[in-house]
This record gives sequence, C-alpha cells and structure tokens, in this order.
Amino acid sequence: MDESPSTSPTDSKHPLIDGLNGLMIEKVPSYGNKFLYSLGFLSMISFLVLIATGLFMVFFGPNWWLTTRTGGYMRSVHLWSTQAFVLFMILHLLIVFFTSGFRKPRRLTWVLGVLMLFVVLAETEFGYILRGDFSSQWRALQGADFYNGTGAGSWINPLNYAQVYGIHIALVPFALLGLVGLHYLLVRVLGIAKPYRKDVVAPTVKANHKLLFIRGGVLLILLLLLAVILPSPYLSPVTIQTIAKEDPNLMAATLVNEFSGASDTAGYMDNIDPYTFDSRVVFVDTPYSQLLAAQPGATDAMAAFNALSADDQTAALKALSDYYGSTDPDPNAVPKGPATDVVTALTSMAAAGLYEPALLSTNVGLKNASTATFADRFLADTGALEEQATQLGITTEQYGMIREETGNAPGAWWLSPIGLLNHTVLVNDDNGDRDGAIIFGSLLITMLAFPFIPWVNRLPDVLKVHALVWRKERLAGKQAVAQGEDVNAPV
Repeated sequence: MDESPSTSPTDSKHPLIDGLNGLMIEKVPSYGNKFLYSLGFLSMISFLVLIATGLFMVFFGPNWWLTTRTGGYMRSVHLWSTQAFVLFMILHLLIVFFTSGFRKPRRLTWVLGVLMLFVVLAETEFGYILRGDFSSQWRALQGADFYNGTGAGSWINPLNYAQVYGIHIALVPFALLGLVGLHYLLVRVLGIAKPYRKDVVAPTVKANHKLLFIRGGVLLILLLLLAVILPSPYLSPVTIQTIAKEDPNLMAATLVNEFSGASDTAGYMDNIDPYTFDSRVVFVDTPYSQLLAAQPGATDAMAAFNALSADDQTAALKALSDYYGSTDPDPNAVPKGPATDVVTALTSMAAAGLYEPALLSTNVGLKNASTATFADRFLADTGALEEQATQLGITTEQYGMIREETGNAPGAWWLSPIGLLNHTVLVNDDNGDRDGAIIFGSLLITMLAFPFIPWVNRLPDVLKVHALVWRKERLAGKQAVAQGEDVNAPV
C-alpha cells in the first residue's frame, strides 16, 4: 500500500521550523495527512489571526475600525477569521464524532473540544456586541433577554459594554488558550486516534508538516482576500436623537410610558428582574432636572406636576398616552398641563442630542449594568430597534441572525438552531428564553457525557459515516482480508 508523502521533522535546518516540528505530532495513521485531519490545525490558524487582528482593534479603538479604510479591512479580516474558526471547529468535532475519536483514552480530549466549541460560540456574540453598529444594539438586547431568562443576568449583562469588553478581549481568550493548550497536550501525547475497526488498515507514517503549513498558508490568503471581496458591513446604530428628530410623537409616547410606568422596561420580568431602576426617575426626572440646571430661571413643570393630586397625575398621563397612541395626533389637540410641558421639553432635548448624554451620566439603581443600559432600554421601549431588525430580516424569529444586515458577508449562521427553536417549539412559549437555555444546556451536557454513555456512544457505528472518511483504508482492509493477512488494528 502506498504511503502518503511525508516530510521528516528533522529534515529542516532552520531553527524556527525545527522548533515548530518538535511541537507537532511526528507519526500519524496514513489518513492523518488528509485534509479532514487538518481541521484542528486550521482552526488554530484562524484563532491566531483572530488574536492578531483583535489586538490591532483594541489598540486603535472603535473609531479606527468603524471609520477608516484600514480599520474596516482589519474588522473584515476579523469577521472572516471568526467564520473560519467556528466552521473548522464544528467540522473537526464532526469528524471526531463520526470516526469515534472520542473513545477511551481520548474522552477528556472530546470533553475539552466540546467546551471550546460552546465557549467560542458565546465569544462570537460578545464580539458582535462590541462592533459598534446596529447589529451590536440588536444582539445586545437579544443576548440580555437570553441571559435574563436563564437567571444568569445578574452576572452577565450584554448591555454592560464595559463588562462585555473585558469578557471578550481578556477572560474568554485566556480561557480558550488554556482549553486549547490542554486539548493539544492530550493530542500530542496520545496522537491521532487509530482505527477502532478491524476492517480498516492504516499503517503509521510520518506526519507531513509541510503540507499542513501549506494548507494553513492557503487559509490565511483566503481570509485576506475574502476581507476585500466581501467586507464586513456597517449599518449606523439607531440613536435617541434620530428618533426624536424623525418621529417626535414616538419619542414623546415612549417618554409618557416611562413617566407612567407602562413601558416594557418598567414592567420587565424575564424570570429575574435585572433592571431594578425606576424608569420614571431615570428617563424623566433625572434628565429633566439636568435640563433645568442648564436653563436658570426656567419654569419647573415637574414641580407643578408633583403638586397635583395622585388622581390628577394619573388622568394627565392617561390623556397624554391616549393622545400619542392615536393614529395621527392633531398638534392642536395636545392635552395642556405640566406633564405635557415635561414631555415636550424632553423631546426637544432629545432632538438636540442632549437627552442620551444625560442618560449616560445617570447612576441610579444599577444592578450589574452600565449607564449605557439606560439608553439601550429606552431604545428598546420605542420599538424602533425591533422594527429595524424585522425590516432587515435578522430577528431570531426569522431563523437567527444568520447573515449580516447589509452586503453579502455571512453572519452568525451558527445561531440558526436558536432561530429554528423560536420559530417552532418555542413559538408560543412565554418563557422561551429560559426554555431555550434549558434545551441548549441539556445539549451541552449530553455532548460532554456522550463518550461515557454505554450503547449511545456506539451511534457513529450505526451512522457509518466513517466509511467515507476511511474509504481507502477500508478498501485496503478488504484486500488484506482477501489475501489472508492479519488486519487486527489497534483499538
């Protein structure tokens, strides 16, 4: 049987290449030099590119990667490296699964690989949240609902950008480096899994490191080219100022709901309540007091409103809610009174671009949240974000945010299962975030435990996909059996 071309790890005289060769596996089964057994290496190349581009982006900051050509290109390389990293990890895991590469003594290797995959999927979403465009806003809100629904919102809040920033550039990368290190150490010690079937003949050959690095080089070139051909798109984020300018009635209606406690944020409850602040205090009282402070001598409409009886206050806010809730409010029919004066003043403040900065300087009743949470929650209460996402086709109900909002670059296609769940099993589930988390948590536990479950771990034998991966080796096994040779392969 012909062996695959090989390069001895000691052939090179270059110290760097010699050092790299020394870190790598020297002998593999004959199929170990196939492309399908390069997937782990290619995922590592993608990870290294992610680290390199990420360091540039951290050093130069969001303004650089959002407004300059060089920064935009770096962001695009980062995007395509993410796509490659996730793709190769999933394919690598599938190959290990179908060829039963998780069998003893490689069970821990499988466990580490599964953990890496789920950590990487979470890391990609944190990255999208930090990108700085509309996609970031929408994904942050969806992520917040997911974590709140699971009960983890007290620890992880995607609307807290400072926290997400630390998780994305420090905590998760270091965790991944540790998992990758342990995973590769086990692979380096145990080697590539040999065939567990007796009808497969795979002699041991030298690992073709040269071919491996050529494949890595081709991948790098593809990533750099794809970043030019299909750059990472950018759609401007929605701002409170834009809403106040383009649709002042929507801005006023949202303020009234915050004022009366009728907004989604005021009554938010998704298994836990991470938004402990009073929506009236944050969205009405505090910015209005800042507006008064900037206008000495101005009439204090809030004081006049507070002087009204409780019934009169309720009636005034209901009249405003009914007015702005109508299809086409008549500007000449707006209810008169101090509540209207407060809402009108804040709407003008927002149109001037002063309302959102006032929210960002607020520090009231925070629970694992940054002040940016206030602006995001207000935007969510307007409904403008959901309307925009629906128009772009990136809501989770539409099978996940599987594509970018503009252009042809792929999005987070790995979220398709979540979108499918939301569209089918969880479509009428009021606790969809919680139950979705339970489903995926159960999937993670099942995948981690799979090698240890008797009979169930024989599923790859039933599926017989290994016959495609080891096609030549099985043919060699049949020929050996026909010639009466001993084909007992190590288990």
